[in-house]
Amino acid sequence: LVRKKHVLSRLHDALAWQALPVIQLLEADKRVCLHLIGTLFGMLHTVEDSSALDLFVEVLVQLVVELKSEQHLRCIMDESQKELGRATTLRGSLPTFTLLGKLADAIPGFTNLLVVEHSNLVDHLLMGLTYPNEGIKAAVCYLYGKLYSSPVGAERLSTHFEERLCGLFLNTLGCAQTKELQFNCLGLLKELLKSDHFVSIMMNNSNTEEECENPDFLEGENPLPLVLKKLLLTRDEMLQAASSHCMAAVLVHSPSRYAPAFIHADVPEFLFECLSCNSEILIWSVYCCLLLLTEEHLFFSKCHTVYGIESLLRSLRVVLQLNNVELHKQGLLLLAEILKRQPVEIKLFTNRVVCVEAIDVLMETVNCPVLEVIVEAVGAVAAFLRKDHLSSPPVPYEELQKLLEAVLKRFNDFSPPWTGKRHAGDLFLVSQSHSANRNLSRVPQRQGQFLLNTLKSFRNACRLAVEFQSDLMAQENAFTAPNSQSKDTLSNFSEFLLRICDSLCIPMVMNYLERAVSPSVMEVFISSLNTLFTAVPSMRNKFSKKLASSSFIRLTLELKARFCAVQSNPALNQACSSFLCSLCLSLYSATEKERTSQEGKSGERDKQEMSELLQKGLPQLNYTIAESLLLLAETPEPFSLDQSLCSHQHCFIIVLYVAYTLGDSSNLLECRFVPEAELFLAIRSFLLSAQDHGDCPPPYILRAALYLLAVCQDKSSALDLRSLCTIRRFLDNLPDMRFVYVHCPLLLKFFLGYPELMGRFGYQVLQLWFSWGDHKQAETEEGGSGVSDQLNSTNPLLPILKNNSSILLILLDLVCSSSVEVAWKVLMTLRTFLERNYDVPVCDLLRSRFLQILQQLLVESSSASLQANRNLPVLLSLLFLVQLRSEGVRELDSTDFKLLHQVSNLCGKCRPRDTDLLQPSLNFLYWSLHQTTPCSQQRAVAVLLSNVSLLELLQKVLECTWLRSPPSEPASLSPEDALLCSGWLLVASLLIYQHRYNTEVHQTLSLDLEEVLNAVIFRKKKPILLLVSIMQFLKAILRQNFSSLLVVIGQNTAQGATQLQPSSLQDAALHPLATHQVFPLVVSLQNLLVHVHLQKDFLLSQAVVACLETLVEYLYMKNQDVALHVASQPWHRFLLFTLLSGGQKSYLQPEVLRLMTLFLRYQCSNIISQKEIRQILQEAAEANIAELPEATSRALHLFLCQVQSSHCQVEPGTIQTLLQCLLGQRSTCVKHQDFV
Repeated sequence: LVRKKHVLSRLHDALAWQALPVIQLLEADKRVCLHLIGTLFGMLHTVEDSSALDLFVEVLVQLVVELKSEQHLRCIMDESQKELGRATTLRGSLPTFTLLGKLADAIPGFTNLLVVEHSNLVDHLLMGLTYPNEGIKAAVCYLYGKLYSSPVGAERLSTHFEERLCGLFLNTLGCAQTKELQFNCLGLLKELLKSDHFVSIMMNNSNTEEECENPDFLEGENPLPLVLKKLLLTRDEMLQAASSHCMAAVLVHSPSRYAPAFIHADVPEFLFECLSCNSEILIWSVYCCLLLLTEEHLFFSKCHTVYGIESLLRSLRVVLQLNNVELHKQGLLLLAEILKRQPVEIKLFTNRVVCVEAIDVLMETVNCPVLEVIVEAVGAVAAFLRKDHLSSPPVPYEELQKLLEAVLKRFNDFSPPWTGKRHAGDLFLVSQSHSANRNLSRVPQRQGQFLLNTLKSFRNACRLAVEFQSDLMAQENAFTAPNSQSKDTLSNFSEFLLRICDSLCIPMVMNYLERAVSPSVMEVFISSLNTLFTAVPSMRNKFSKKLASSSFIRLTLELKARFCAVQSNPALNQACSSFLCSLCLSLYSATEKERTSQEGKSGERDKQEMSELLQKGLPQLNYTIAESLLLLAETPEPFSLDQSLCSHQHCFIIVLYVAYTLGDSSNLLECRFVPEAELFLAIRSFLLSAQDHGDCPPPYILRAALYLLAVCQDKSSALDLRSLCTIRRFLDNLPDMRFVYVHCPLLLKFFLGYPELMGRFGYQVLQLWFSWGDHKQAETEEGGSGVSDQLNSTNPLLPILKNNSSILLILLDLVCSSSVEVAWKVLMTLRTFLERNYDVPVCDLLRSRFLQILQQLLVESSSASLQANRNLPVLLSLLFLVQLRSEGVRELDSTDFKLLHQVSNLCGKCRPRDTDLLQPSLNFLYWSLHQTTPCSQQRAVAVLLSNVSLLELLQKVLECTWLRSPPSEPASLSPEDALLCSGWLLVASLLIYQHRYNTEVHQTLSLDLEEVLNAVIFRKKKPILLLVSIMQFLKAILRQNFSSLLVVIGQNTAQGATQLQPSSLQDAALHPLATHQVFPLVVSLQNLLVHVHLQKDFLLSQAVVACLETLVEYLYMKNQDVALHVASQPWHRFLLFTLLSGGQKSYLQPEVLRLMTLFLRYQCSNIISQKEIRQILQEAAEANIAELPEATSRALHLFLCQVQSSHCQVEPGTIQTLLQCLLGQRSTCVKHQDFV
């Protein structure tokens, strides 16, 4: 035996290293070759040494392979068949089976030859499986595996397997104890499982519809599922992997047909248990097998997923630490399928801990650096976001927020940044300009799937928020401690969804749109936005407006036109239609909220009709903008009953109306996506077509159509008479203009721009314009110019009024016939209009109407309610503004005197604290005295002086001058101070004109001279205008020598006061003035001039100089010595130096020239010398007389005249020349000097 082994070993080496010489030698004599083969084959059955047998088999196989002779192969097969036939027992057949198996392994055509020409050997193979020797069984199984791996063998042995081998083989596999037999059986099984026929035979042998429910039968027949389950129970991971691989090989043929047998055998339970191993091969096989089982509903109804979900999560957590991307993907795919297919009625996560663990695992997978893994992870996240997966309280909202945010941010990490400079519709046009194939090639397919899964996750989260709204347990965390606020609430989660939609989701899709457009991606995105309307009801209006202003209406319409025409992409069409319907209804509800509340059931009915119209019509509205405009202008066939055209037209008009009304007001033109001129013509054609067809559009359609006409009017030609008549007929059929009114400046301009519409509907439109909005806000902000500025700073009615003054009559009618609130708004608008537009001749138009309105207000208001009427002060202000607008002096007519009478009576009913009423009223009375002819002036003075209540009021107003405490800010003019100014000016004017016309006085005014003088001497931070007004009165009373029928001047006679007796004849001559009052007054006036010089207040300087002139004139008339003494005080010269030392340093200043004139008049040579007179003349001669201000020219003229009259021998030629120049330049229109 040793020698034989040695010789065979040398032969083995020779065949391995030098096969060619050996083969050539053997081929030289075929008899020797056959004899050698026969000898070696015979030794297989005589030698029992296993190592020698292995060597014999190897040498035989080498010889046959190298000889490449079918004759020798047939020889071995013949000998094998004879040997197996002669043997009474199969005990020694192992070498033969081994040799045949090795030959089948080494020679490709051997199995075909064996099956075709030596089929009797197959019967011996079958007997080998029955022999109680696992070595023989293993060899037989190996050979069977080779036979069935051949297509010819599988076909020839099909019947053999079905009738004889199947049950025997399954029994052998189930009872195998050695690893060799187990693996060879699994190898054979693997080959058999490649054929659907053999799989059907094996599974039918062990599993039928009627028998699968019988565990005893399954156990007795030793079915394949139980055999494979038995292998799963072993500790050998390779056997477990092979078993699970075989299960997958069975299931892949038909999961629905074969999975129930494995499920009833509880195989899934043991598969989940196998996931706790460390073998990547086993885990992969288990993942594949479980993935196939998920296609069978029984897998879930038997609660195998509930049992195994924790094992799967732990397995994924471990797998993520391995560097095996395919394993990661397969595990996540399995998790996603389980999450997706889990029945709603069976909770997958039985407690919150497992749910949070799932979120943690998903978070880890989302943060994986490999894109392919992230795509599968995001798909699992999308499947996870279901209510039944998260219904175990409390819902982990915070963890879900982190997960969703991570998903969205991960997509941004793998995509280029978005510029964010275009609207949604513009981005769509950019992507549309390229071919679809090119776009899709620019976006990798994996990244497109990533985006799709990401959007599905976000959409499912939005749906989750909506579904939880009906679950009280899910709205708040029930386990929150008392007196503490939890962030884990549904409302916070919903707001988070809206926030990340704005910050992450929308920019993400906009970025994608710059490169490609995918219908599936856009379908998920649009449906997500649609769900958000319901997810956050409190933010629905704001969210809708933002979407509309970002051109999402345009984007959705263009998606429908591009992808949904000819009934393609029904899912995208349905998503876009639902989104447009929700968006339009939301925006319509927001803008029409006030209208609905006013119209009641009618408004709700319109909304319901619109909802039904949009739901039915939008899915069919899959046209481009150009096609839609043509559709809008299309005329239906006469007598046609088909309403589809009308429905489509109405839908398109509503969508355009919503898009235009809620576009971003700061960038509206960019948000518009329809050419205005073309839309204008299309709407016009639609209205004419409806008229010709005898139809009247519903109010909400007519409202939208009129609004679109108004919006497009500026870029279109004017409507013709036929179109205007059509609009008028439609509007005449409405019970109220409110049904078609839209609070928009363009619509207001549209109605007021056409005389045919303004004459019929202007009043109603303007009434709606002023009555629209929140009245309560106006009530809280009443009074003051601030309200006027806020109400009218951007009032679009003002330019319309300027171009069409006849609208003012309609506004005045509104004041008379509308509510107090509307009247106040109208009056405020008129006031602003008059303040800003001085070139519009409207005074005569308004004056008579103001009288009518004033009479109506006074009749409606009693004395007690005058102060509560907020419209009356505004009307009086308007009356005064109209009066100021009158140019030149004019004769007062009957209307003016009626107004004068009404206003004076109104003043008599007021109290001094009613400043808002008295201020404009006294201004009106004051200006009425000055802006008229002497004849009318005399009558006006008589009217006012006959009103005793007015004079009593003036008495009280003037006394408030010294009763009020001094203000904290000297520069500010409070309403009370302004009223005092008006009172002093009016009394001064009445004083002058009463004296001039010797008018009868019915009530005198009593004033304390000491208080009047102290008001000027001790100013106590009085406003400048008030000082000017008091000095105007003081000048008037001085000119009348304190002797007037209207005003009685007396000294302080209060109790306890010391009555000073005149100390000299001078004091007696100056009565009621005294010397001790004159000099403080003069000093105060001098100080005021210094103050004027520092503050550069022209108004005060003129008043002070005039008062000083009048005072000296009064003193000169009463006592010349006192007057000259006052005029020649040295302090006056210092005053002049102070006035000349300022920034101007010129004699040609009005106050300087008037003071010089005063000192010349009273020959104060110590104050002004001839040298200074020459300097003034020289400066005047060098100056441009034409460019001097009017006040300076007037003061210079008085100075020159005074120099001439004083006979000063100072350049008489220069004086005469200057006087002639001044006479030529003096203004012919000189306003009354008393007016301030």
